[in-house]
Amino acid sequence: MKAAVYVEPYKIVVEERPVPKIQHPCDVIMKVTTTAICGSDLHLYEGRTPAGGGLIVGHENLGIVEEVGDGVAMLKKGDRIVVPFNVSCGHCRNCNVGRTGYCTEVTEGYAGGAYGLGIGPYDGGQAQYLRVPWADFNALVLPPGRENENDFVLLSDIFPTGWHGLSLSGFQPGDSVAVWGAGPVGLMAAYSALLRGASSVYVVDRVPDRLAKAKELGCIPIDFSTGDAVDQIIAQHGGMVDRAIDCVGYQAVSQDGRTEKPNAIIDSLCRVVRPCGGLGIPGVYMAFDPGAKDESASKGNILVPFGLMFGKGLTLGTGPCNVKQYNAQLRDLIISGRARPGFVISKTVEIDDTPDAYEKFTKRVEGYTKVIIHPNGGFDCTKQLTMNSPHRQ
Repeated sequence: MKAAVYVEPYKIVVEERPVPKIQHPCDVIMKVTTTAICGSDLHLYEGRTPAGGGLIVGHENLGIVEEVGDGVAMLKKGDRIVVPFNVSCGHCRNCNVGRTGYCTEVTEGYAGGAYGLGIGPYDGGQAQYLRVPWADFNALVLPPGRENENDFVLLSDIFPTGWHGLSLSGFQPGDSVAVWGAGPVGLMAAYSALLRGASSVYVVDRVPDRLAKAKELGCIPIDFSTGDAVDQIIAQHGGMVDRAIDCVGYQAVSQDGRTEKPNAIIDSLCRVVRPCGGLGIPGVYMAFDPGAKDESASKGNILVPFGLMFGKGLTLGTGPCNVKQYNAQLRDLIISGRARPGFVISKTVEIDDTPDAYEKFTKRVEGYTKVIIHPNGGFDCTKQLTMNSPHRQ
């Protein structure tokens, strides 16, 4: 089969790999119809994770069940499924309380596992086939056919992650929200805030086409390259907001965009939120960063304004999304027509174009905000791509 393989920083190649096989009775093999490139993939692509070469990449995966292990009870060949980026067992202590992003069974010595990121021994789905372990638990069954393919593939990560970031902040309907980052996850957090009844949503970025998408959604765009984002929000809002979400993480940059400043957004969140408000941080922060600019940051140690956080009585939630907490409900919002997250997708490519798509995505080339891949070809969903305001049903 064809697969996109990480070789070294800034080098991904498409090569022939063996089709994965059933390794455990609870596995299924999925024929991948749609997969996506995520901002988290760029951490790997840019050499900012401990992952080694040879890994098949891709953790946002949707497809058709091709082969079923003898221990699988709830799935059959031909079922259309989407799988969370989290690999989870379904029976450990953390899985039993819904914390599937912190499964203690899937990766030796670590709580959590993921496809195609080097977190556990799991190849990704930017390939023609994918092995899905603990498939009865991990797979979410979708309606048959190919309707809403662009929406459903986002259930693997970014739609639940945006929703999760909002939940981490303690959001309540009517709250005002500021989202840092207008990449795919940031747009999903803003979109989730609109769906859940936010009174106003500010979105901070410096890339014009990203800010334009935020505005089309009905959000208030804030270009931090033109001035301090916190000052801009407070001036426009008439005060501090109720909740703030970090959808950027440890590769945040200074106002001029030239200097990496990993604590920049946490500092801004603490300043922009009112006393007794809340912060949600689904943006990635690494405990080990080979590309960090100093020794402290390379170990995940960054300065944060804890005194300000304490003095304002702020609450903070952080960590990767437990996708299974949200994906069934979000699937049903899509089926009902209440949610159309596929608006964020900007480009569709075939598997052979994957290396070029990574290069353009990391350079923020216009039109490469969110790229989806059809590893097995034969599927044109470009008609689903829309820049309309999908929350206005």
